[in-house]
Amino acid sequence: MTNSNEVVIIDSGGANLASVGYAFERLGVDAIVSHDAARIRAADCVVLPGVGNASTIMAQLNDYDLLPAIRSLTCPVLGICLGMQLLFEWSAEGNTPGLGLIPGKIEPLLPRQDLPVPHMGWNTLQVLVEDPLLAGIDHKDWFYFVHGYAATLDNTHTLASTVYGEEFTSIVRVSNFWGVQFHPERSGKSGARLLSNFLNLTSCA
Repeated sequence: MTNSNEVVIIDSGGANLASVGYAFERLGVDAIVSHDAARIRAADCVVLPGVGNASTIMAQLNDYDLLPAIRSLTCPVLGICLGMQLLFEWSAEGNTPGLGLIPGKIEPLLPRQDLPVPHMGWNTLQVLVEDPLLAGIDHKDWFYFVHGYAATLDNTHTLASTVYGEEFTSIVRVSNFWGVQFHPERSGKSGARLLSNFLNLTSCA
């Protein structure tokens, strides 16, 4: 089954473009990977993935002249991992300005005994605010994380948090922009449920 409306995955140059696309295929949705600003603006749902370095991905988006297009979106937008971090105002990774769509900063995780950085592996969420993106998801669901930086905890915009030595924001929302620090495309049934919820925010499915 294919969708009648368009889901666009922004071609940010990240390494997880294909895996995000496959995750939507498993849900019956043929998502389009594109760095065309007009197509992104016309989409019904937009996903901003990211794997790598914040300054490198921001430079790629700037080279494609996508920053104004992303900032102008009014459809549901989901930032994944580094894509979530780029929604914020600033990242300590390369002292990089972000898109400025979500207030706050991205700071490095601090290594602790038996808790190396980057944080790699499965972890759970503490849901703090009910939201349609989290329908059917609770503290028993596991998600896959790979990151060395994280958004500081802000209960104003934080929907869910995760503890890895310290508590950090793992899901955030401002208006039509959502971000998840983990990789739903690698998180099995829990990740599929979250992506399905995202599609249901509009008639993308």
